[in-house]
Amino acid sequence: MTGAPGWLRQLVDAARTVDARELSRYPPPPDGGGRSAAVLILFGEGPAGPDVLLVQRSDGLRSHAGQPAFPGGGEEPGDDGPAGTALREAEEETGLVPAGVDVLATLPALYLPVSDFVVTPVLGWWREPSAVHAVDQAETAAVARVPVAHLVDPANRLRIRHPTGYVGPAFRAGDMLIWGFTGGLLDRVLELGGWARPWSASPVEELPRDQLELALRTAPPDHR
Repeated sequence: MTGAPGWLRQLVDAARTVDARELSRYPPPPDGGGRSAAVLILFGEGPAGPDVLLVQRSDGLRSHAGQPAFPGGGEEPGDDGPAGTALREAEEETGLVPAGVDVLATLPALYLPVSDFVVTPVLGWWREPSAVHAVDQAETAAVARVPVAHLVDPANRLRIRHPTGYVGPAFRAGDMLIWGFTGGLLDRVLELGGWARPWSASPVEELPRDQLELALRTAPPDHR
């Protein structure tokens, strides 16, 4: 935690003991299957206070098309563990300078059945923020630093019905609707960090038609 602000202390402490089932309904498969991946949950401090870095995935991707997400992706040869994967992918997607990021902790690995990834979330502190943008429009449509205060505002909280019928937490952030794996993980991270505020979990909203069509187009048949 050297150099990181005190408001991150509770989250980093919680990362040491949290169980995968407290973060997702899909822990890694017991047979060890799935491709290794990592995402960077990067907290910074901007004009509106603490914020988190998110990307909007391109509509043309083969999986999770059009969805907001934490920067990240699949492990590649030469990556130095999950932190190396998360930082490399974040640099490729947003142009951030990895040297300005302090890795604080890793959370338990989680499973994404739709894409068959075993994803390790990596917590980071943006010690020296750098300019970010969508480096490759074929992969990343937009990049945003979203204030934590905006995310925890009850007016921006809702629940979304997924294509499978599962109902999960979601957030509105400008033009982005944050749902699915990212919405669920973000919900738990905000709780663990002590920032969450009470909000109404009803009514449940349907996934907008354009995002539903993208989700159905890119999901395997058994997840539609």
